[in-house]
Parts: sequence; C-alpha cells; structure tokens
Amino acid sequence: MNWRPNIESSHLSLEDVHSTVDTINQKSNWKRILAFLGPAYLVSVGYMDPGNWATDIAGGSRFAYDLIWVLLLSNMMAVLLQYLSAKLGLVRGRDLAQASRETYPPVVNFILYLLAEIAIAATDLAEVLGMAIGLNLLFGLPLLIGVSITVLDTFLLLVFQRYGMRKMEAFIVGLISIIGISFLINLIMAKPDMGQVVTGFIPTLANSQALYIAIGIIGATVMPHNLYLHSALVQTRKIDPSTSGLKKAIKYNLFDSVIALNLAFFVNAAILVLAAATFYTSGHFHVAGIQQAHHLLQPLLGSTLAPILFAIALIAAGQSSTITGTMAGQIVMEGYLHLRIQPWMRRLITRLLAIIPAFLTILYMGPKASDELLILSQVILSLQLGFAIIPLIHFVSDKEKMKGENIGLWVKIASWVTAIIIIALNVKLVLNTFSEWMTSTQMLWIQIPVLVIAIGSGFLLLYITFRPLISRRKFFLSTPHPNAEIPLGHLIEAKPFKRIAVTVDFSKSDLNAISRSISQGHSDAEYIIIHVVDSAGARMIGGEISDFESEMDRKKLEEYVETLKVKGYKTSYKIGFGDPKKEIPALVKSAKADMLVMGAHGHRKVKDLILGETVDTVRHNVDIPVLIV
Repeated sequence: MNWRPNIESSHLSLEDVHSTVDTINQKSNWKRILAFLGPAYLVSVGYMDPGNWATDIAGGSRFAYDLIWVLLLSNMMAVLLQYLSAKLGLVRGRDLAQASRETYPPVVNFILYLLAEIAIAATDLAEVLGMAIGLNLLFGLPLLIGVSITVLDTFLLLVFQRYGMRKMEAFIVGLISIIGISFLINLIMAKPDMGQVVTGFIPTLANSQALYIAIGIIGATVMPHNLYLHSALVQTRKIDPSTSGLKKAIKYNLFDSVIALNLAFFVNAAILVLAAATFYTSGHFHVAGIQQAHHLLQPLLGSTLAPILFAIALIAAGQSSTITGTMAGQIVMEGYLHLRIQPWMRRLITRLLAIIPAFLTILYMGPKASDELLILSQVILSLQLGFAIIPLIHFVSDKEKMKGENIGLWVKIASWVTAIIIIALNVKLVLNTFSEWMTSTQMLWIQIPVLVIAIGSGFLLLYITFRPLISRRKFFLSTPHPNAEIPLGHLIEAKPFKRIAVTVDFSKSDLNAISRSISQGHSDAEYIIIHVVDSAGARMIGGEISDFESEMDRKKLEEYVETLKVKGYKTSYKIGFGDPKKEIPALVKSAKADMLVMGAHGHRKVKDLILGETVDTVRHNVDIPVLIV
C-alpha cells in the first residue's frame, strides 16, 4: 500500500532536489543503504557550529572532564528529536514548516515563521562570527574585514546545488572530516588522561556553576533550524512507497542520524577534552572565549600547529553551517508562506541580517564584543527551540495523519521528557542571561527587544502546547453531526442566477472559469467579466493610469466580451485598478451580481501567496455565493 501523500509539485519541500537521490533502483543492499545516508550529516553540522564551541571550552577549562556526560545526554536528545523530524518528512511528505501551516491559524503561523527566521538569523550570526574569528586567527585579518568577507560565501550553496544533492553532502562530509581531524591531532598533542575521560561519563555536578555550564551545553546543542531542515532533507530520497519500503526508509534514516550525530558528539567532546587537558591542567580555569582559547594553545602545547588547526576547524565549521542555514531558511519561507524567492536573494537577506548587527557591534564596542554576540545568538536560539519541538511531537503523535506510523507510547514519553528538560533548561539559561544583562547597559538596544520577544514567546509556547489537546477534547465532547436535527421539510427553492461575475487574469484558466460561470446561468443570464490591473502604477494612481499594460488589459477584455456575444451570451466587462482584494468586491457590488466565479488562475511562487489572500478576503467581503474554480 502507498502511504506517501500526493503533493502538488509546487508544494514540494526543497523542490529542486526533491526525490533526486534514488534508493529503489540500486544493484545491492549496501548501495541502497548508502543511498539513504547523507541528510543527517548536513544536520550534524548544526551541532558543531561555532556557537557550541564557547560552552564546550568553558566546561572543559573549568570542570575538566566532568561534563562529558552532559554532551552524551545532549546527543541522545538530539538523536531522538532528529528521528522524529525525519519520520515526519518520510511518512507525511511534509517538512515541519508545511505541517505547521496546515495545523495552526494564519496569525500563529506567521508568528512561528518570524520566530523561525529570527532563529536562522541567530544561527547565521554565529557562523559569521565563527568565520570572521577564524580568518582573524589564521591570517590576522581584523574582525570587521572578516565579517565583510563572509558576504562572499552567499553563493556557495548555489554552486553545490548545480552539482546535485550527493555532491553537496560529500562537501559537507569533507568539512566535517577537516574539523574532526584537526581536533584529533590537537588531542594527540594535548595527551589527555584517558582514565579521567572515561569517568567523565558518570553523571556528576560539582556545584551551581557546573549546573549553569551544563545548561548552556544542552541549550546550545539542539538547534531549532535542524528540525525544519531534517524533515525536508529526507524527502530528497526517492523511496519505495509501500508500507515495508517506508519502514525501511525510517530505519535507515535512524542509522544515518545515529552515525552522523555521534560524529558531532565526538567533535564537541574533543573540544571539551582539549580544553580540559590544556587549560584546566595548566590552571587556566576561566577560558570561555574562542579567541582566548586559540591564543593559549601554542604556549601550552608548545606547537604552532595547534592554533592553526584550531582556526582551520573553526572556518570549516562556519562554512558547513552556512550551507545548511541557507537551506533551512528556504524550507521555512516556502513551508510557512508558500513563498519562494531566488536562492541568491534568500541567502543574501539571511546573511545581511547576521552581518549588520555583527558589524555594528564590533565597530562600536570592539572585537571583544564578539563573544557576547555568540552568547546572544545562543539565547535567541533557546527562545525559539520550544516552537519547533512541541509541534513536532504533536505531529508525529497523530495516528490518523501519520497513517498508523505514529510514535509509540514510550517514544512519546521520552520525547515529552526531552522537550520539558530542554525547554526548562533553556528558560533558565535565558533568565540567567537576562539577569546578567540587567547590570549592564552596553547592549540595551538589543536587550530590550529580546526581553519583549521572550515574554510574548512564553504565552505563544503555552498556546501551541495545549491547543491540540483542547481541540481534541472539544471534538470528543461534541456530537458527530451537531446540525442533524435541522428540519428539512420546508426546503426553499433556489432562484436562478441572473447576473454572474467572473474574474479573469488572461491565463489559461480563464476558459475554465468562464465555462463554469456559464454552466451556472440560464438563457437570460448576463455575465460580467471582471479584471483588476494591479501593477505598481495602478496601485498608486488608480484609474487615472494610462500605460501599456492597462490598455492591453482593456483590449483583451473587449475581445472576451465580443467572443461571448458572438456565441449568444449577454456579456459586459468591468475593469478595476489597484488592490484586487478591495477592487473585486467593489466591482461585484457595482455590477449588482448575484454570483461570483473566481478562477484558481495558476499563479506560481510569489503570486500563490497573493492569490490565496485575495480569494479569502473577497469571499468575506461579498454577500453572494462564490464559486472558486
């Protein structure tokens, strides 16, 4: 049986690379398994981006190896959440943004979209700073120049998309290998105490400071954009749509997540162990910044290679995160808004949102403020995390929409426990950060907006948590057919339509819309063809405009009218100028129409959004029947 939903091509997640990796027609089982591996590697870079480095370094320098178990716990949580994300994409054929759009009201969806965009911009901020710091450490470039140079990697994703998904995944794996090898060499030079490394897996917290850093590690590990990303990336695989094929796809993607995220765990653990073996053992207990850690590596390890490898790993982490951050932004925008813009423009917008605050902060507050900005980026990510985790758990728990492949009781319990732990720790991290900020006025221009967002986020978090539960309860309490008792003994005979308005936009769907309108009328009916010129000039000066587009539209309307008159239909036209949402209801009322037919016009991309809003607005602003063709 085929469980995969039938989705229109215009609504495919990551349409350019959707189902481009064939997992069905492989010659051997090994090749089939390998074809599934890849999406989780792109996701894993979010777990080792520059934003995680500061907490790992702080944990190792202050508490030696004692917090390795926290990294392991974070990794286990990450594997569980990414498994849920992959399962949503495979079973429902929807990414997290698309599923949210189908579930929540438009206002809530728009807020969720804005929060997701803020989170992606915060992630990009960490990538910008990581790249700039890496260039500074490796080549001595000033941070401001480094931040400016990061604009150039805007088109990196476009280059790799031309060569296909597998090439992009190979590039990411290459960058991950550079990061891993760099830290492996540094670890060999640092010579950590392996006995103490092993004891670090035993859960212990020395004091409240250890708890604070543990919260920071967990809070910085799971990234909200990764949940959007993974649910879309698994759809790049063309899978067997049968029940058994779907189960295999879920299993192999779980393997993919476990392998890739364990590599991310190794990188994070390597950073912490390196900090413990280098800084803690030498008495440098308060190393928390990336730059400070870099400068101490050479004198403490006695090698010029160590800081070079550290900087190279930092640049590789920033570059790999850049690609996945761009893809996550595309998924969020298309999923929530059904709006697709050119990839280079999407990338440039996201990058500028990160570069501008980074540039201004470093310009006015100095290079030392880069570490504060990294912390800020993690706080913003912490604020957004619950808005990705909670809907995800609700979606994969839905037995009906998951076609029986919903998560079981124990997985559901583990998921909610994970969500509660992560959200609670993130809330504590945010509160601690705010309390520190209140003693400083250096970044008030950023602190106050973040505080307002945090308060509003709390209320929204409660809404998305309990709304599905309340809605379900209302459903069970209500009768299946509340209007079944309405008497039908006195049916009112419907009057035939005499004046039928039909909207046109001179696309191929006009023929269908006009044909349907004629089928609703009778021999004496009159048909009024309506068109609105919605160009920029028409919106500004209305009917006073006299340009080529408006003249051509008027001539086209006249052709429509003449053609229908020749066929024996009473026809006239009305033309409006400006916003279709306002003009169409006004034209319908002036025509004294008793029915309106609106075509689905076949607009794509940006106009998909405009058309949807127009139909909804128009039908609420006319008091006659509306037929949407």
